[in-house]
Amino acid sequence: MRTFSLQSGSNGNSIYVEAGDARLLFDAGISGDQAESRLRARNRAIRDVQALIISHDHWDHTRGAGVFHRRFGMPVYMTERVYRAVRDRIGKLKDVRRFLPGDRLTFADVTVQTIPTPHDGIDTVCFVVEHDRRRLGILTDLGSPFLGLGEALEELDAAYLESNYDPDMLRRGSYPDELKRRISGGRGHISNEECADLAARCIGRRMQWLAAAHLSEQNNRPQLALDAARRRVGSMLHVQVASRYEAGPMMEV
Repeated sequence: MRTFSLQSGSNGNSIYVEAGDARLLFDAGISGDQAESRLRARNRAIRDVQALIISHDHWDHTRGAGVFHRRFGMPVYMTERVYRAVRDRIGKLKDVRRFLPGDRLTFADVTVQTIPTPHDGIDTVCFVVEHDRRRLGILTDLGSPFLGLGEALEELDAAYLESNYDPDMLRRGSYPDELKRRISGGRGHISNEECADLAARCIGRRMQWLAAAHLSEQNNRPQLALDAARRRVGSMLHVQVASRYEAGPMMEV
């Protein structure tokens, strides 16, 4: 299995995964031009992608979905409630393949398990991609470290894991108090410290690498996310940060 983040952050999200004969994109929070050029830079053709899988309705995950579908011909997988919420914004889709949160999707010999999260989007899910006994987690917009998340991480070989905000930056920042409470509440996002606590559970298990993902522009810095994780895992787990502004390296699972 190979994967890279085209972009990850509150300004837009999209992750590429290839395994066996499957070529998949998860979320479409960037432009079609960005997606095409970032795949091409890694010798991948966007028209070879067989499915676009949407995690929830928020704009940083869906704004490019209509373009990805109409320009590049990829079917879009989303729940019915998400489709109803975004269809007026993303335009006409001729091939929408619906699933329910918790469903398992199959693409040849690759499976994608959808896992409901308490994040405050519509039908928000995260994903576990499995092929040839290797398992990759795409775990953002989690809301909180919900029941079963830690156990799921322990069974993964690699993961993109939300590390959205630094609590001190959020507390001292300019956001209205209501928005601060939303971000740090049980239906918002995972902090650097919560990400680090989850990462520590993976030490000595299957996990090969972890990419801290979906960092906030206003309330986090890449080095803060790395420092928080490394304080907990040291050199016992490889940790990197998925960039808010550019594609990351191609990683193997």
